[in-house]
Amino acid sequence: MKVRKGSVYEFQACLIDVADRRSNTPKNGTLVRVCHPYGCPPPNTMGHCHVETLAGEFVGLVACGSLQPVRKRK
Repeated sequence: MKVRKGSVYEFQACLIDVADRRSNTPKNGTLVRVCHPYGCPPPNTMGHCHVETLAGEFVGLVACGSLQPVRKRK
């Protein structure tokens, strides 16, 4: 799945993110926003992207397969 810069997704760790677990990796179900830090490759490069929390706190690099679209709530 391709992701877009600035879009909000729900993080559900896929096998790559489970195997390469970091201390700052978000918990499953966390809402994150795709970002593009200066000097870093753009989103979807080699199936990865950089994310931040909705509060603007930088999380790091995650696999694009771990990001699920957020469904609109009624």
